[in-house]
Amino acid sequence: MRTSALQYLYLQKPITTVIIVCMIALLPWLSSDFYTKGEPREASVAVSMIESGNWILPKVYADEFAYKPPMAHWLMAAFSLPQGHISEFTSRLPSAIAQIILIGVVLAFFGKRIRFQEAFIATLLLLTCFEMHRAGMTARVDMLLTTFIVLGLMQLYRWENKLELKGLPLIIPVLFSCAILTKGPVGIILPLFIFFVYLLTLRKHTFGKIVKSLLYIAISSLFLPMIWYAEAYRQGGEEFLNVMLAENFGRFFHLSESNINYDLGHEEGFFYNFITLLSGFIPWTLLVVFSLFGAKWCLPHKSLLQILKDAWNRFQSMEKMKRFSLIAAVCIIFFYTIPSSKRSVYLMPAYPFLSILLAQYFIYITENRSKVTRVFAYVLTTVTSIAFITGLLMMTRAVDIYAIAEKYTTKASTLHSIESVANAFSGSIISWIIMGLLLISIITVICQTTKRINIKILYATLLMTFCINLFIDGIVMQGIKNNSSARPFAERISKTYDLNNNVYVTNNLREYRNLYAMNFYMGNTFRDFEKEKPANGYFLTTEKDVKKFMEQYGTHYKFEQLAISDQQGDIRSKAILFRFDRQ
Repeated sequence: MRTSALQYLYLQKPITTVIIVCMIALLPWLSSDFYTKGEPREASVAVSMIESGNWILPKVYADEFAYKPPMAHWLMAAFSLPQGHISEFTSRLPSAIAQIILIGVVLAFFGKRIRFQEAFIATLLLLTCFEMHRAGMTARVDMLLTTFIVLGLMQLYRWENKLELKGLPLIIPVLFSCAILTKGPVGIILPLFIFFVYLLTLRKHTFGKIVKSLLYIAISSLFLPMIWYAEAYRQGGEEFLNVMLAENFGRFFHLSESNINYDLGHEEGFFYNFITLLSGFIPWTLLVVFSLFGAKWCLPHKSLLQILKDAWNRFQSMEKMKRFSLIAAVCIIFFYTIPSSKRSVYLMPAYPFLSILLAQYFIYITENRSKVTRVFAYVLTTVTSIAFITGLLMMTRAVDIYAIAEKYTTKASTLHSIESVANAFSGSIISWIIMGLLLISIITVICQTTKRINIKILYATLLMTFCINLFIDGIVMQGIKNNSSARPFAERISKTYDLNNNVYVTNNLREYRNLYAMNFYMGNTFRDFEKEKPANGYFLTTEKDVKKFMEQYGTHYKFEQLAISDQQGDIRSKAILFRFDRQ
C-alpha cells in the first residue's frame, strides 16, 4: 500500500509532491529569531516602508537608505500588511515562496525536455543541497533574484526554441524587470550574457539578429526599473547615486570606495567560487568525490588540438536542453570570477542547471558503478546514525554534552554554542517527530542497500538528506538562532528604560559595528550620534567598540553604563546601553 501510494505521487502528481516536500522543508522554520546581520538589515527596510509610507527609498538604521532595490522589501511588507507588522516569518517568506516556485517550475520545465527521472532527481538535489536550502529560509534578496533569473532564462530558451526569436513574449521583460528591481543591473546583464553565448553556439541566427533580440530584451526590461531609479535619485540625490554605482559597478570593476562610508567587502581569490560550489552542493559533492575513486584514468594519445576538436564535437552533439544548461552554469561561474567581491550566494542561479547535469551523472554511476552509490549511502548512514544517537542521548538527558565540552575548552563562545545546541534537544513533540523521521530514513537506506535495485538507494539517500535538513533546521539551528538573538536584550532595555525613540548609535562601518538586529527588534528607531551630536539620550554600542568610541567622545560627554547583553548575538560581541549627557 505504501509503495503504490509513493508510485502514484511520483508518476501522477510529481510537481505537487515536490512542492509539498519543499513547503515542509522550509515553512515551519521561518519564525526563529534573527541571528545574523544581513537578515534584520533587510527586514528593517520593510519596517520603514510600512511605518513611513515611503515605498521608494525608505530610511533605515540611523537615517541611511537601503543599499538594494526594493522588490524583496515590497514583498516582505506586502506579506506583513495583514498582521500590521514585520516579523521574522513574513520577512523570510518571499525567499521561501521563491524557492518553492523555482523547485516546481524546474521540474515542470525540464521534465518535458529531458528524461523525467533526471529532472525529478535534479529538483530533489536542488531542494536538499546546502546553499539553496539555506537561502530559502533567509530574509535576503538572493533567492528571489535566483528565481527571477532562472525563470527568465527558461523563457528565453522557449522563445528561441519555439518562436525563433520572433515576437518577444511579455513574461520575459516582466521577469527581468523584477530581477533588476531585486538586485540591480545584474538581473539583466547576466541572463543576456548567457543567452548571447548560447545563441552564438547554436550557429543558427545571424549576429545582427542576435544583437537586435538582446536589445529588445534589455530595453523592455529596463522600462519599469528606470522609473524606480529616477524616483530614488530624486529622493536620494548624489548619495544614492554613489551607493548605487559602488554596489553595482564598483564591486565588478574594482572601483574606488571613497564615495561611500563603508567597505564593499567580500574580496576573495580566483578559486573561491569553485570552493563555494563544492561546499554549496554538500552532501552531493561527496558522491562526486567518491565516484572519482576507482574510475579508469588514462593519458590521451591525441594532440591537444585533436582533444579540443573532439570536445567541441561532443558539445555540439549534446541535447539542446543540456547544452543550454551547461552554457548557463559555465557563464554564471565565469561571470562571477571577474569581480573581486565574491560570495557563495552569487552563484545560486547556476545551481538549477548544475543539478540537471549532476542528476544525469548520478543516474549513470548508480546504474553502471553501483558500488560508488552504496559506499556513499554507507557513509551518509553512519554519520546520520551518530547524529541520531547523540541527539537521542541529549533528549533523554543521558549525556550532558556541555559538561563534556568544558573538559576540552574554556572558550566562552564555543561553550555558549554548545549549550545552545544542547538546550534545543528539549524533548518537544516536534523534536520527537523529527527524530522519528530520521530513524525511518536510516532504516530505509539500510534496507535498500540490501537489495539490488540501485536507483532506490539513490532515492533513499535523498530521503535521508531531507530528514537531516529537518534535524538541523528543526532542532539544532532553532537552539543556535534563539540563543544568539538580540531580541531578549532589546525587549529588556525597552521595558526597563524610557527610551522614547531617543537611542543613538554610530553608523560608520569603516570604524564601528552596526547593531542591525537590535535596530529591528527596537522598531527601526535608531538615530545617528555622530551626525546629530545630541545633548543627551541613550547610546548603544558593542563591547568591542567601546574603547575606540570613548577615546573620541569621552572628553565631551559623560557616559553611564546601564545594561549589557548576556549573549553576543549577530555582531559576535555583547551590546552595551549607556545614558549620556554633554559636558
